[in-house]
Parts: sequence; structure tokens; C-alpha cells
Amino acid sequence: MSVSLEVKSALERRLEVSVPGEDVDQAFEARLKTFSRQARLKGFRPGKAPLSVVKQQFGGQIRQEIIDELVRERLGQALAEHQLSPVGGPQIEPLVADGGQGLKFAAHFEVYPEVTLSGLATLEVSRLTAEVTEADVDAMIETLRKQRPNYQPATRGAAENDRLTVDFEGRLEGVPFEGGAGEGVSIVLGAGRMIKDFEAALYGMQSGETKTVPVVFPADYGKAELAGKTTEFTITVKSHEEAQLPELDDEFCQAFGVTEGGISTLRAEVADNMRRELAENVRAKLKTQVLDKLLAAHPLELPKVAVESEIRALQMDWLRRMGANLKELKVTPPREPFEESAKRRVAVGLLMGEVIRSQNLVVDPKALEERVELAAISYSDPEAAAQQIMANDQLRSQFAGSLLEDQAVEWLLTQMKVTDTPASFKELMNFGA
Repeated sequence: MSVSLEVKSALERRLEVSVPGEDVDQAFEARLKTFSRQARLKGFRPGKAPLSVVKQQFGGQIRQEIIDELVRERLGQALAEHQLSPVGGPQIEPLVADGGQGLKFAAHFEVYPEVTLSGLATLEVSRLTAEVTEADVDAMIETLRKQRPNYQPATRGAAENDRLTVDFEGRLEGVPFEGGAGEGVSIVLGAGRMIKDFEAALYGMQSGETKTVPVVFPADYGKAELAGKTTEFTITVKSHEEAQLPELDDEFCQAFGVTEGGISTLRAEVADNMRRELAENVRAKLKTQVLDKLLAAHPLELPKVAVESEIRALQMDWLRRMGANLKELKVTPPREPFEESAKRRVAVGLLMGEVIRSQNLVVDPKALEERVELAAISYSDPEAAAQQIMANDQLRSQFAGSLLEDQAVEWLLTQMKVTDTPASFKELMNFGA
């Protein structure tokens, strides 16, 4: 076997491999004999057909199988010989594939760029610091109260946070349209779940009142026949209730799973949750800073194959979140909106991979269990959820990868200049804004 390597660009390679004809012929004859012992041909007992007959009927198929196997085998040997690791599967270009002349093919592929970390000590990041204060807990408790209001009949005009039950009928150019009518529809003012003009018309209305108002649909509305159109709605308020915040009593605490200890226990649990969320937010913001600095200091030429693969993964993830049936999917969303995110993910993966490799970072089993247990807290049965995650190879691998990446970020922080910057819970969590 002879091999020649051509460097087409910084990342593109062309590997040409030649296999002598006698190697192809020997492999073919050996496979033909093996096949003939099992072949079932009409007029012959199993395995007793003459080799010439077997060759005549199955020779082309067997030769193609041999060629395919030799391409895979010899390509693997050639890659190992030149210490090459292709990004994705190489594209094979047949050059000669005739048994008499031997086998010759070219493999086209990309390789990963060489990554060298440097200048880390010159990179600066700001670590935001904050504490959860009693005032923050008070504000959070108040938010929880607003999330569970008690509604009472109102005698004034409808205002923010009031709940109305309405009947309505919409018309486009005087004609009712599909989906434009409703009876007994519950609406909380300020929730933003209705068309802007429709909801605005409800303010000031009272129970039993009817009015007809123009409603302009947004230009990007989901139904093309209504997008940007001016319609007319007749709205009748069937009932009107105002929100009253619940008392901070045992009943309120039980609504959040606190059966003992009352409001003091609820406050303690709320504070603990707030501290966990704050710590996670601080870590996430710091991690983003570290990666931004690292990417800016280490521009990389990225393999097109890796970027395209990441774009496809992002497209599929977006479709899953949109509830699309991937098995019946005929058209994928445009690639352009996902391109920058895909490039970032590939570049981050390469840089983090180099940190992990150079620092010999490994996953601590105990830390992995703790990470999984923390993620499982939000489930109704955290213990069962954690066990399911650990039993699933793919999910466990994702958690392990995340843990390794966090370890890499922690190491990078020891190399960079880190400045602590005081902030507040409200600022960091965008709470109460």
C-alpha cells in the first residue's frame, strides 16, 4: 500500500491511497471461496456449486464488498500512519477500483485546528458578588402572594391585575372570522395574553357592559389572513373580579409545601432557594465572561463540517422545543440564525477540550452524583429522577461533560485576573424590574 498526503488548506487534507491489484484479487478469491461453501444455487446442493458458477452470479457483488472493506481498512491504516483524526466522515473519491489494476482512492476531510493556550494572565474578568437580604426575602414573599391572589367581585372599572370573564366576537370587513369568537373567556389584565388593542379596551369596563372596538392584529401574527389587519370586536364583560392578596397564614404556607413551622419555615426555604439561584446566576455570568475573553484571545479557524453539524443539532433542538414531529419533518428552518451560536459552541468545545487535556482534568464520581442530585431537586421524586439520569448513558455523559467544563472554567479563573464587583440580588436576578 502506498499513501500520499496533500495539505489543501489550514484544515483541509487529501489522502491518496493505492492498494496493489494482487491484494484485491487475493481478498476477492478468499471471500469467493468462503461464500461458495454456503451459496444456494438452483440445481446444486448447498455449498456444492462450481466456483466458476458462483463467481459468474455473485462475483460483482462480492468484489464490491471487498473494495468497500479495503477502503475502510486501508484508510484507517493511512490515517494512523499520518496521525490524522478527521472531523466527521471523510469523503471518498474513487480513482481506480478494478481488480486487475488495483485499488486507488482519495479521501477528502478536515482536521481540527491546533489549539495553544497563551496569555491567560493578561485576561481580566469581573466577578459579581451579592447577598440575599431580609428585604429581598420580603420582596419574594410578596411576589409569591401576587402569584396566588384571591378574587372578589369588583364594583369599579377594570384595572391592572383584575380578572374578567368575557364573551366576544371579531369581524374582518364586517364578516366573522375563524377563531375570532369566544364565550366565558377568563382574562387577567396586564398578563399580555390577548392582542394589545383587545386587552386595552377592557380597562375601565364593568360587569354587564358591552362595547365594540377596533383591534389591529400584529404584523407578525401567526395567521397570514389577519396579520396587520384592522378588525372589529364586540366585547361583553360577564364578570369582573379584583385581586386580593392572601394572608401570610398556615394555608398560604401549605400551598408551597410547608406543613410545619409556618411563615418562618417558608421564609427560610425561600431564602435558601434564592441563594441557590443567586449562586448559579453568578457562576453563569462569570462563566460567560471567561469564555468571551478566552474566545477573543484565541481566534480559531473552525472545521466547516463541525460547524454544519452543530447547526443541524441546534435546528433539531429548536424544532423539538417548538413541538415539531421530527419523523414527519420535510423542511428545516434556515441555517443562518443558528450559525453564530454553532461557531461559538465549536470554538468553546475546542478550547475547553485543550484545557481539559492539558490539565488532565477528570470527572470526580462524587461530584457527578452531587450535580445530578441538584438537578433532580425540581422533580416530584428527586431520588428516582437522579437514579434515572445516572442509569442513562447519554444523560450521564452530558452531566459529566458539563462538570468537566466547569472544572476547566475554575482552572482558567486561577490563571486570569479576577476582580470582585459588589451588586445586589435585584440587579443580578433582574428581580422586581
